[in-house]
This record gives sequence, structure tokens and C-alpha cells, in this order.
Amino acid sequence: MEKVLLGTTETPSPNREVAVRYVLLPLLPMIFGILLSGLNMCMGGSATSCEECLLIHPSCAWCAQEDFGRGRTLTSRCDFSQNLQKRGCESQFIEFPSSSTSVLKNVPLSSKGSGPTQYDVTQIMPQKISLSLRPGDQTWFEVQVRQVEDYPVDLYYLMDLSLSMKDDLDTIRNLGTKLAQEMGKLTSNFRLGFGSFVDKNMSPFSYTAPKYQENPCNGCLFPNCVPSFGFRHILSLTDKVDRFNEEVQKQMVSRNRDAPEGGFDAILQASVCKERIGWRKEAYHLLVFATDDVPHLALDGKLGGLVQPHDGRCHLDGNNEYSASTMMDYPSLALLGEKLAENNIYLIFAVTKRLYVIYKNFTALIPGTTVEILDQDSKNIIQLIINAYNNIRSKVELTVWDHPEDISLSFTATCQDGQPLPGLRKCADLKIGDTVSFNVSVEARSCPPRGTDQSFTIKPVGFKDRLEVAVDYRCDCSCSRTARANSSICSSIGTYNCGTCRCEPGYLGARCECQEGETSSMYLSACREAEGKQVCSGRGECSCNQCLCYESEFGKIYGSFCECDDFSCARHKGILCSGHGECHCGECKCHAGYIGDNCNCSTETSPCISDDGQMCSGRGSCVCGRCQCTEPGAFGDTCEKCPTCPDACAEGRVDWGGVTSHSLVGLSYLADEDQLKLGHLKSQGMQGCFFFFFSPSSDVTTKKYVLCFSCRHSECGGGPDAMMVLLAVVGSILLVGIVLLAAWKLVITIHDRREFARFQSARSRARYEMVRMPQTFHRV
Repeated sequence: MEKVLLGTTETPSPNREVAVRYVLLPLLPMIFGILLSGLNMCMGGSATSCEECLLIHPSCAWCAQEDFGRGRTLTSRCDFSQNLQKRGCESQFIEFPSSSTSVLKNVPLSSKGSGPTQYDVTQIMPQKISLSLRPGDQTWFEVQVRQVEDYPVDLYYLMDLSLSMKDDLDTIRNLGTKLAQEMGKLTSNFRLGFGSFVDKNMSPFSYTAPKYQENPCNGCLFPNCVPSFGFRHILSLTDKVDRFNEEVQKQMVSRNRDAPEGGFDAILQASVCKERIGWRKEAYHLLVFATDDVPHLALDGKLGGLVQPHDGRCHLDGNNEYSASTMMDYPSLALLGEKLAENNIYLIFAVTKRLYVIYKNFTALIPGTTVEILDQDSKNIIQLIINAYNNIRSKVELTVWDHPEDISLSFTATCQDGQPLPGLRKCADLKIGDTVSFNVSVEARSCPPRGTDQSFTIKPVGFKDRLEVAVDYRCDCSCSRTARANSSICSSIGTYNCGTCRCEPGYLGARCECQEGETSSMYLSACREAEGKQVCSGRGECSCNQCLCYESEFGKIYGSFCECDDFSCARHKGILCSGHGECHCGECKCHAGYIGDNCNCSTETSPCISDDGQMCSGRGSCVCGRCQCTEPGAFGDTCEKCPTCPDACAEGRVDWGGVTSHSLVGLSYLADEDQLKLGHLKSQGMQGCFFFFFSPSSDVTTKKYVLCFSCRHSECGGGPDAMMVLLAVVGSILLVGIVLLAAWKLVITIHDRREFARFQSARSRARYEMVRMPQTFHRV
């Protein structure tokens, strides 16, 4: 009994890794790119209704809350869902539909095909699902397929009975018994049928002269032939293989005029005449097509005046012969492929070696077909059929029927090795009983007209089982179902729908509170900051004599004329107000401790204090928390480095009166004008110290001086050692001379060797010429 799941359930996800890897992961960069980028496509789309918002992008949502965005700002109700919540929209008023999948019928897969359950065999799971699709939003579902064991097989042998196949006919006269024995090893339920073909019995395809009407082989080596025919159904599918042998033994060959045969006419009739042939619903359908020449294709019939295309229907008369052979053209490859797939038939081309490439190309154009090489006398036909059957059973390929144009499908196959294969809908090298799965991603590209029902079918090639997929579109908002005409919210002259008013003709405003006449130029002047300027500064709309400012993804626009915003202030390194202030109407309002147009100037002075406690070492000024050195040659974070400054080498300062202002090393020596003599300083124990300069102290009336000295190595460094400089110069000159001399010697040596080698070569050549010179004899 079929197990039907009533209602709708969420799709099971036994292979979540595939879904995450191939469905969700490709969407993450797009989602994060949208959320993190400065451009908000939802707000930038200027959607005026919920339906328009949903079509902008699958990440857009609509707020239907009545009091959302009240104020003097044109608040966009279309935005990302999380942004709407941050802006005060309650979650129950957010319209954000998404695509989903519901399973309607999910009967488990069968494991065996024959026996008492052969009519309830299931080879694909699930069998029926429903998709709710929002345009641009992907959803997915999984399909599992299994080739069950011991599945019934119907085999119809379609043979070319033109004259060139006479030896093949002799070979297969006992084919039924042998074939049934071999197929019995693969299935316990096997049936066999037989049909034959030649070509259309009309010129130029067959002989039509009176003497050939009854015997086309008249005058040939084989005197007995039956008249030419298009297709003849001889034996319906049966499990009595002796009947097959009997009917084959009765057959005789015929003769046609041109080389190509009418085999495609026969294939189509064997496919669509299901009741006559006896195809069972619960069985594999194998159609073996044996020939030794190429087939006629569509439009070839025009050679005989047949201009009517094939209609794809069954045309077998009471004698089981193709009655429309001389009325319709040959079928096309597309029509053949359609009818074979429609009736779940595997076509096996059994052709000679020289035709293999031609029929191999046909298999690429007709799904579910294989080609095998047939011996000249068909001796290998049984092994050929067995190989083709095993080949068919070793692969599973999905096809899509009635595919809607506005829906895109992508497949990911997971075969017996368990590895997902994106972009593939086929698995090969399977064993009977193996289960394979296919992940199918579905996306709607647009919304069809309202009331349109869409559906499609996914079906393995050659299987009767199929997956039926019903599709409905989420293009409408649920809040639209509660729209109220002439609502009091809309001043009783408009329709309230999803939080907005749709005003009657002649009325405007968010609540239909204004008439169109009020928007004339006289009334618009109330929305201009000054004469000649744009209405609402070009950043809003004038509604009822007041400006309603637009929303911007960059920030807030405000003001009586929308003249202000919080994002047009000066920036420093791309940061608004350097991150140390707030932007108000185009001007940075700096935080405490910062000044400047872009608030990048700190008023803090502690970073400018040098180690000696002075501001910038007394050589500059502190600007914006950094020292700007004014003393020539000074540098460093606090201007502490200055080799050219007058006091650069001073290590101690001494003032008269015994007060030492600063002393690093050496002695603190106090001096007046009389004591500033070298001899006096040496007598005071300062011999060996370096004296640099002295200057009057600030107390000029007492003629006291400040003496600068150092008794250590001065940071300016001492003078160069003359002897060391002289030795370095002389050594450099000698070294350069030696190098040049060695290079000259090397060049001369190489040159001499080349000249000597040239001399030796010339000498050897002269000796050789003397030896080879012929002798001359003179008679006396």
C-alpha cells in the first residue's frame, strides 16, 4: 500500500553537507556583501508597495506596521529585515517570505522488482513535492534513485529484413531460446517480441516497376523475396520463447532500392503502439534495433513527394503493418527521443562496425540509447544484448519534463563513492541495488501572471517512476489580504494596504491629507530655503507645504528644508570627524580635548614634555599634541635631538651665587669675569675639561656669567685623527693600484695566449699545404 504523507512537511535533509556546501555556501558571499556594503539596494529601489519590495532582491523585507516611520522623514519600509527591527518595526509586521519545500508523497524505495510486490515497486523517492518559490531565493530538495533487483524485462527485437541481412536472419532463427536462457540469469520475468522493417514501398526508396511488385528480387541471385514494406509487427511480447522461434523462421527478406533503410519509421511505431506491442508498465522496455546500413531521416521523404511531417502516432492496420508509410515523412531525431522517453524505452542500436560512429552520434542526441557492434552474420547478438542490458542497468540519468522557463534547476549528483559532483545529473558504473541521490536546487527568476499554476516532472531515463513537482510563487504579501478601502487612516479617501495609503485620484500625502492643487508653485515656495534653491534642497518631497526628507543609506537627512545631515562633515583618513566628534548639519562638533575642522587636533600637551621637564625641550611648540620644532636642526618627538644647536654639547650650567640649574657630569664651577681665565680654571681642578662658551647671566648688573663645560666625551665628538686619515688614504690608493695591476696582467695573459694559438694554427695549416703540393717534372 502506498504511504501518503498528508498535509505538508519540511523536506528531510539526509545529506545536509551537500546542501550546505553547494546551496548555502555560494549564497553567503552575496548576503554578506550586501549587508556590509554601503549601498542598500532595498532602500535604493524606491519600492512603493510590498510586492515591489519583494521583487528587488530576496534579502529585502517590508514593514507593514502602521506607525512605522512617523515624522518628517520619508521612511523606507523596504529594507533588510534586521534593519527594520532596529528602526522599530515589530517582527510580526515584517513581510519576509522565503522559498520552501514540502513533501506530499514519500513511499520508501523497493529492494526487489519481481514477486507479489512487482506492481508496487518504487525506484524513486520522493514521488510528489510542492515548492513555494520567492523570485531570486533558492530552495532545494533531494531525489533518491535505486535500480531494484530482479526487475521484469520486455525485449522487442526489431530487425532489418532487407536483402543484405539474409545471413543474419538465418542466424537468429533460434535466438529466442538462447536469449531467454541468458536473460533468465538476470531476471525471472522476461518477455520477448519481434518486428521487422525494410523501407517505404514507393519510388525512389523501393522498386516500383510492375515486375518487382510481387518479387523485388526478380533477376537477383535470391529469386524469392517478399514485397517491400515500411514496418511489420510480427509477435507481441510474450514469455513463450518458442513462439518467437516459430515466427522468425517464417520470415523472408525483401529488397529496397537505395542504401538507407526506413528503420526510424519502425522504431517510432514500436514505441507508440503500446497495446499492440504489449509493453508492460512494470518492466524495463528494451528495443533492439538490428541493421547493417544508415537510416532515412526527416525531410528525406520529400524525395518521394512526402511533405507531411510525422505526427508521432500509432498507424498499425489490421495486418499489423504501418499504414501511413507512404503518406508521411520519416520521423526526426527529436520526435524519436521524445516518444522513446515518453514510453520509457531503452533503444539499443545493434549495427555493423562501419556504422558504429554514425549511430554513436545518434546516442548523443537521443537520451537512453546505446550502440553495440554487430557481427556481419549477427552471431554475437545474444552477448550484445546482455552487454547492452548490463550497461543500461549500470547507470542512472535524470531528465526534466515540462520545465517552466522562469525556473532554473541545478543538479548535484552523489554516486556510489559518496562524493558530490556539482553540475551532473547522471551516475554510472553502478551495481544493481545501489542507491544514488541527486540534490536539486531550484530558483524562480520572475513571477508569472496571477493564477498561473506551474509544475514539472523529474524522471530517470527508462524508468516508469517519476517525481511530480508542483510550484506556487510567493510574489504577494500576506498583509495585502487585509487591505481596507476608504480607510479612516487614509482620510477616508484611500486604500490602506500594508502600512501605506493608496489615495484616490486628486489626493496626495502619506495619509491622503492633501489635494493636488496644493502642490502648485505657490505652495512649493514654502518648501524652499530661499528663492532659486531646490525644493527641500533636492533631498526630500514637499507634502502639504512641508518637507519630508528622504532616507539615505549614508545617514540621516533633517531640517525644515532637508538642508542638514549627519554625514557631510570633514573627514580625516576617511573617518567622519576623525572619530572624535559628531556631525551636525555639515559641521563637526568636537568632543572635549579635540579641536579643528575635522576634530583631529588634540589639546593634550603631556606628549610634548621632554625628559628635562621642558615643553618640546625648549626648541619648539606643542601643536595638536605633537611637538613642532622651531629651532633649526632640532628633531625628535620632543625636539630633544639637535646636533647644531648652541647648547648641544653643554653638560652643565652654573649660575653665580652657588645655585646649579642643571648638571649632568663634571664639576659645578662658579665664575665671575675675573675668574674666566684658563689658568684659573685649571688651578681649580678642571684641567682636561672642554670649555665651549659662556654667556652673561640674567643678572647683568653684577657682571656674573654662566659657564658651560664638560669633563666627559662630548656628544659632538672629537676631531678626526690626522694620522689615521693619512694611513687610510694611502692604503686605499695602494689597494686600488694592486687591483688595477692584477686586472691588466690578466688581460695581457689572455691576449698572448690567443695570439700564440692563432700562430700555431697558421703554422700547422702551412705544413699541410706543403705536403699536399703536387710534384712537377720538366723534360730536358
